[in-house]
Amino acid sequence: MKNFFIIIITSLFLVNCNNSNPMMNQWSDKSAEFGGVPAFDKMNPEQVKEAMLAGMELSLKDIDKIANNLDTPTFENTIEEMERSGKLLNDVYSYYGILSSNMSSPEFRKIQGELAPKLSEYSSLISQNEKLFKRISSIYKASLTSPLENDKQRVLDLTYKSFAMSGAALDTDKKQRYAEINLELSKLYNDFSNNVLHDEENYVTYLDKSQLEGLSEGFIKSANNIAKDKGFENKYAITNTRSSMDPFLTYSTNREIREVVWKKYYSRGDNGDEFDNNKIIAEILKLRKERVGLLGHDNYAQWRLQDRMAKTPENAMSLMEAVWPAAIARVDEEVADMQKVADETSSVKITIEPWDYRFYSEKVRKIKYDLDSDEVKQYLQLDKLTEAMFYVAGELFNFKFIALEKGRVPVFHEDVNVWEVKDKKSDEHIGLWYLDPYARQGKRSGAWATTYRSHTTLDGKTNVLASNNSNFVKPAPGEALLVSWDDATTFFHEFGHALHFFSSNVKYPTLNGGVRDYTEFQSQLLERWLSTDRVINQFLVHNDTGEPMPKELVNKIKKASTFNQGFGTTEYLASAIMDMKFHLADPKNIDVDKFERETLADLKMPSELPMRHRTPHFGHVFSGEGYATAYYGYMWADVLTADASEAFAEAPGGFYDKDVAKKLVDYLFSPRNSIDPAEAYRLFRGRDAKIEALMRDRGFPVIGE
Repeated sequence: MKNFFIIIITSLFLVNCNNSNPMMNQWSDKSAEFGGVPAFDKMNPEQVKEAMLAGMELSLKDIDKIANNLDTPTFENTIEEMERSGKLLNDVYSYYGILSSNMSSPEFRKIQGELAPKLSEYSSLISQNEKLFKRISSIYKASLTSPLENDKQRVLDLTYKSFAMSGAALDTDKKQRYAEINLELSKLYNDFSNNVLHDEENYVTYLDKSQLEGLSEGFIKSANNIAKDKGFENKYAITNTRSSMDPFLTYSTNREIREVVWKKYYSRGDNGDEFDNNKIIAEILKLRKERVGLLGHDNYAQWRLQDRMAKTPENAMSLMEAVWPAAIARVDEEVADMQKVADETSSVKITIEPWDYRFYSEKVRKIKYDLDSDEVKQYLQLDKLTEAMFYVAGELFNFKFIALEKGRVPVFHEDVNVWEVKDKKSDEHIGLWYLDPYARQGKRSGAWATTYRSHTTLDGKTNVLASNNSNFVKPAPGEALLVSWDDATTFFHEFGHALHFFSSNVKYPTLNGGVRDYTEFQSQLLERWLSTDRVINQFLVHNDTGEPMPKELVNKIKKASTFNQGFGTTEYLASAIMDMKFHLADPKNIDVDKFERETLADLKMPSELPMRHRTPHFGHVFSGEGYATAYYGYMWADVLTADASEAFAEAPGGFYDKDVAKKLVDYLFSPRNSIDPAEAYRLFRGRDAKIEALMRDRGFPVIGE
């Protein structure tokens, strides 16, 4: 039942399974090569729609059979059977996810809009099934006096709580309204996402040769290729995505165009046209508050955080408020340094504006640390970074990655490559890793990891099919893809999620789920291996000469490790605090734009930089509910990360210490959600994490030090 509460889904039209539709062929097959793989090469939006409807119908039949079982409810005949249900839908949802995130099109967006209410209705039919919840409740109440074995009890607890949080215990009228709200929200989430994607695809800045000063040769070639693909032969395209915007704002000497690019990027979903998201957000906030009110909660944040590590919005806010003053104080210092450089180098008097921050920050970096980001970039080839990640995976997790030849397994785009993952010692097959690295039309921005199939042993061991997805600007033919240090860090981060998937050692599908303010910890922790000596010396080699990164440059990078932490911490925290403030506020008659402006003013948000994700395009929070009132989780995870990093740093073998690595895998990766996260961390560290490690990590003042 893993998809029941991961995706918000509802009622359907009966569908006849048609064997001519390849999307309806269940691809999870233990007898097939690699346990069966998705037929990505056969994806067709209309066929995916048909298969989704059929999958929902079959899943509901599974659920009805469980709910109507006349035998006394037991874990085996109820919870385990729920874990087995919905197999076709689970498979088909992989196609749906790819078409939504990696290969969207106007045709699919129409279908997505049609399916969203049906998926919501489907979800409600399960979560509000009275007979089913009665059976679950019976087993749960019995377990309070006679607990089950650990794994079973954990699944039962999670299942019962998911149903309770989804309105299963409400009376008939409230259940109906709860389902109606979910239906309305599903449509709004879909509209929000499509509006952002529209602005990312359509607000492109085209340059001519005279406007390229400061930009690297590789960036220029890529920009020209993108422009050609869009029908502009002699132009250079700056797309409305972070992967294009960020390097342009860092290196372009044309201040006027920097302002244009910046405003386009940070105005996504906020252009006052038919694709504007402000009214949608206001409606989402109202409906969320009404829905949790049916369950007796004062606000959405209170309801959402009850099963997270933070437990309450107050705890989450306390963490953010503890860091915020140090972050904005550091911004003041950074801006002063940048203003000094601008005064000394600019031909006209300027005051640092948001579109100047990256540009002058880079100049300060060169002056303070003699560190040129473009020089660093020459040592960060994507192919070599991939090899570096495989090396780390081998040293810590005993995994090895073997590239599969093109055509061995189906892929959804020619840019996607696939590796087989095996255990280094036993040669046991673990799964497949898919990599989709490049930006394209119809692909959502950012970077993410996902699974097409997760590890379980409920009915025999299943292998893992996991993917990493990035939005690097595709290099010109024959050119290496060179990335920034930040992009390389993100690449390692998302691979950390993949390693978390591959490490799973759980029996039940539900236990592969995660606690939102904990699951980012494992991925953030893996970022730390990018800067280890072994990775630097073996894999960070110059693009032209093949020579390893010189020690002088390495030392400069390490000395500059806390540089620009004011910017990084503040832009993130502003978004995280805003997320929480929106969901703690009374949404009645809320003016989203005004609320954002006034809240930032109250926080004394520095005017020289924006939130990382402004509200009208904050997809983490308003394209669904995965990160709603949970964006703080990155900082919560950062506390764990900094503290765990010190455990490695203090160990005899450093970041490759075998004993600490074993505890890392045994307690923090393999259990997934089979152990309470707080307990899991204590098993690893011997104590709770301390915020002081985070403050030291970012170069912020620590009381008493």
